[in-house]
Amino acid sequence: MRQEISRPAASSAKSEKALLAALRRWFWMRKPDAGFVLTDFPATLLQAMVFDEWLDARNEALDAVFVGRNTSTELIEYYRNHGLLSEVF
Repeated sequence: MRQEISRPAASSAKSEKALLAALRRWFWMRKPDAGFVLTDFPATLLQAMVFDEWLDARNEALDAVFVGRNTSTELIEYYRNHGLLSEVF
């Protein structure tokens, strides 16, 4: 799954859908309010927005988002605007 997440933004819509489907299954199968740490996900703004919808549906929220050098500017701004950004360089 890590390879799918790390693919460039130009990846096909089919692989994006497959990745989101796999992560959706994981997300909905876990116990409510079970803690988790995700690495390299979300990798795109679309993934971040979809993940936020999943969190809202379960009445859950992120505590923080840690970003590194390879994080896209739009993701950094998205999480900065939500007050969740923690930069690690």
